[in-house]
Amino acid sequence: MNIKIITGGAVLLLGLGLGERALAQQRQATPQRYAQASWTIGMSQCNLGEPWRVQMNADIRKAAEEHPELSVVFKDAQNDTLKQRAHIEEFVGAGVDLLIVSPKEAAPLTAPVAAAFQKNIPVIVLDRKVLGEQYTCFIGADNRKIARAAGRWALKTLGGKGRVVELKGLMTSTPGQDRNVGFREGIQGSAMQVIFEADMKWLEPNARREMESALARFAEINLVYAHNDPGAHGAYLAAKAAGREKNMLFVGIDALPHEGQAYVRQGILAASFEYPTGGSEAIATALKILNGQKVAQHLTLPSRVFTRENIDQGGAWLPNE
Repeated sequence: MNIKIITGGAVLLLGLGLGERALAQQRQATPQRYAQASWTIGMSQCNLGEPWRVQMNADIRKAAEEHPELSVVFKDAQNDTLKQRAHIEEFVGAGVDLLIVSPKEAAPLTAPVAAAFQKNIPVIVLDRKVLGEQYTCFIGADNRKIARAAGRWALKTLGGKGRVVELKGLMTSTPGQDRNVGFREGIQGSAMQVIFEADMKWLEPNARREMESALARFAEINLVYAHNDPGAHGAYLAAKAAGREKNMLFVGIDALPHEGQAYVRQGILAASFEYPTGGSEAIATALKILNGQKVAQHLTLPSRVFTRENIDQGGAWLPNE
């Protein structure tokens, strides 16, 4: 398999020689011809500053390596929406056979994704949604359900009352919004109170600074709920520096083996809720699409919770609602 990684605003040189007419002819081919073809997939990643996104790319790469007919070109937008829009347009102009897009923000990425889709380029939207339905397939876990489970876990663990700090992911992204709304649903009607909230934009250094502000303002904090594990870890480091880490619980989302699960094993996090990257599922879905098979427009991935009590048993699957 041929894999290329291109960062920033670098120019994409695929050498495909495929215009729109050639692409249209290829998509009308029989399944037998599809099976003999080779394809180029463009992967637009919003940033590689988060360990979870590095893992997503690694999962895509690993899954694609099992299929020599696939060539995957990775582009890193470096947390810049304008760069990501440009990357998608470059992929479309180069004539890729399929796009995988993990958007930075929903609204600004909706138009370029829709434009690709309208040109008959299949688009898999991974992790973060765009607006509307102009894409081939969305793959991701249910952020609202996961956050609701986190709220219910916190409610049960704290006995129905407590003072909570919420460190949010990027609130212009759909996961940030869903992880906020879901958690509030999980604690609704209880005596639990969110006393401090801030958008740390998924980044650990930001979370640490925001937690320092919360610690300076509030003498009593019972639990920190962060929208991702780096945020929870940053909050823990701030509390530890203040000598207060043992007075509160820290909960995050993502549960990567080397990150969230490791923090649970170390006793840093009381719980981490899994958000699977969907990398392997994206490649499996891409192969179905490229081979002329129909796929569901929405693929919801299951999730687990890891705590100190169940980490050695592989966590516990979240129940269906």
